[in-house]
Amino acid sequence: MQSEMILFHDHAIMIIMGIFVLVSFIGFLLLRSSYSSRRVHEAQTLEILWTILPALLLVTLALPSLRLLYLLDEQPLSTKNVLKVMGHQWYWSYENPYFQNEMFDSYMTPESELTLGEYRLLEVDKRVVLPVGIDTSVIATSVDVIHAWALPSMGLKMDSVPGRLNMMTLNPLITGVFYGQCSEICGANHAFMPIVVETIPLSIYNKMN
Repeated sequence: MQSEMILFHDHAIMIIMGIFVLVSFIGFLLLRSSYSSRRVHEAQTLEILWTILPALLLVTLALPSLRLLYLLDEQPLSTKNVLKVMGHQWYWSYENPYFQNEMFDSYMTPESELTLGEYRLLEVDKRVVLPVGIDTSVIATSVDVIHAWALPSMGLKMDSVPGRLNMMTLNPLITGVFYGQCSEICGANHAFMPIVVETIPLSIYNKMN
């Protein structure tokens, strides 16, 4: 899914840059032009063009956007992994029935306990571990106020609402460590509940299980 979002981002940026270059070029030509007219003349062809062309550009943005919107809501028929996420003031707790069936809390690592190479305000004492290449259904909820479980680098942002279950599918493509934060203002320590997901090869994941 994250690859689809990156492709749509690149597609939209190319269209926006094309519009910017065209408008800048026309503006430059108008500034350099020595021609002027005090009368308004009709130009039906020009009016048709500058109505149809922007409409076509909007369509080229809308169709991929709608496709991506529906893809985000799709759920695989057979999910091989499940991650349950619960938001608290102000930390996250996780449960993974397919991975040692463990439930754990994840707190931000204090600055005094950080080691070389760890990020301030982003590192946690216990990371979520997910396998690469298989679908993982992430189910999010909250036990107190509204939170939001967000991993921008994976193209995932999901509200954690008390009394409600929200679900999205995550399929990591590469191994690595991905950082995120709560993106819903949830109280005084909203900025101190980071998210860290570590993705590992499926073979290693199975050995750890």
